[in-house]
Amino acid sequence: MIKYFGDVFITFLIFGAFAFLHSLLASNKVKKYFADNFGSLIAFYRFIYVLLALISFWMIYNFVPHADITIYDLPYPYDFLILIPQFLGLAGFLWTLKFFSTKEFLGINQIIRWRNKEYNIDELDEKLSLRIEGPYKYSRHPLYFCSIVFLMFRPEMDLFYLSFLICIISYFYIGSIYEEKKLVEKFGGIYMNYQKSTPRIFPFKLKRLK
Repeated sequence: MIKYFGDVFITFLIFGAFAFLHSLLASNKVKKYFADNFGSLIAFYRFIYVLLALISFWMIYNFVPHADITIYDLPYPYDFLILIPQFLGLAGFLWTLKFFSTKEFLGINQIIRWRNKEYNIDELDEKLSLRIEGPYKYSRHPLYFCSIVFLMFRPEMDLFYLSFLICIISYFYIGSIYEEKKLVEKFGGIYMNYQKSTPRIFPFKLKRLK
């Protein structure tokens, strides 16, 4: 059992280091430094950032110690019933994508603007936009919420997956705080009013979630 706790601790430690570095590279301070030193090449920053994040996440998930002790394994028919909220989470995720610029998020639009000599360095690595429609009327970060629902409801759960799930949920919440600082800086009172009227991640009007 001590070995399992050690595995969980290592998972938290390594994921925490990943989250810290990921947040640091996402900060406007680092982006402005890059823009000041490399000019319009900042257009490639988002694409490289996302690519490195995906590779790093894959490596961490596959190579950290796996505490493969089963917490639960649902019998039939509950193993099928629990897939219902997971399906709803996936459906919500896909719905949100209709109101979300995937190409901008991945850094593709930035490279296209750079190639067409239309890139504005003041945008840094992305063109921020304010969305208060569709799923954004119920959650300021619906992609996070739907991802959590999809990942949380599983017919089988082991200690490693639970540890990783806790890391992801924590990162979503903490990361959203830093994201919103940029949005407040960009949109000012409009976004501050949005914060007051709409929950952060979970679409429930509880003060502690705002």
